[in-house]
Amino acid sequence: MGKPAPRKDWVHRAPPARGLERIEAFFAGHGYDLHRHDTYAIGRTLSGVQSFQYRGGWRHNLPGGTMVLHPDEVHDGEAGTQDGFHYRMLYIEPALIQQILGGQPLPFIKNGLSTDPRLFAATDTLLRSMESPLDPLEQEDALFDLAHALNAVSGVSRPTQRFDYQAAERAREYMHSALDQSITLDELATHSGRDRWSLSRDFRLLFGTSPYRYLTMRRLDLVRALLLQGQSLVSAALLAGFTDQSHMTRQFSKTYGLPPARWLKMHGR
Repeated sequence: MGKPAPRKDWVHRAPPARGLERIEAFFAGHGYDLHRHDTYAIGRTLSGVQSFQYRGGWRHNLPGGTMVLHPDEVHDGEAGTQDGFHYRMLYIEPALIQQILGGQPLPFIKNGLSTDPRLFAATDTLLRSMESPLDPLEQEDALFDLAHALNAVSGVSRPTQRFDYQAAERAREYMHSALDQSITLDELATHSGRDRWSLSRDFRLLFGTSPYRYLTMRRLDLVRALLLQGQSLVSAALLAGFTDQSHMTRQFSKTYGLPPARWLKMHGR
């Protein structure tokens, strides 16, 4: 008998939703190189073994468990067996979690894996079929439940140092209004009303990444949207505020673990 035909890798994106992205995907072997997001990556393996490097060790997720990768933590992804792995993943902006919890350190799940039934139940609505859009009010209810489940399971405690959530939020909003401009930390400090180094520290604590990384990620979000609309790599890079295509491609590959051309192909473009 001949060898079975290799199965193709694929990614399906759910209809867009405010503040989050949902995908379903299959990988027969290697999925992603080492990369990092500035969002939470929360998901579950539907079949197979999902293996990844995270915080200095290998993790292996099986159906029934919940993956919770903290913002800005480096990780990769590959099949743990020859059967490949099928999974669903939810990418949530830390700002949404902050709005629900009222401004406090982001919940952190040790080792990136949890068997806690509270987390598994809290992700049901958000990780169900990717075919249909979420009802807006249903989505908000589900996010509320998930934020509080994350907080409860992590056992996070408030730090002793003081921080200014409103100032950090003003800086974050300003970045969204100026994606195509060069932004300095001094400008962010002026718009936030906080000195620049306190702002930089608070931003990391509250949103899980640095101001520069946050701005870069929002530009990459725009690049992905433009590419799916049919824009060329060069055009998408310039419209999103990158200096040129090569600059954008380096940042894209480092962030998502694969180059933009392969990302487009996996999305059927």
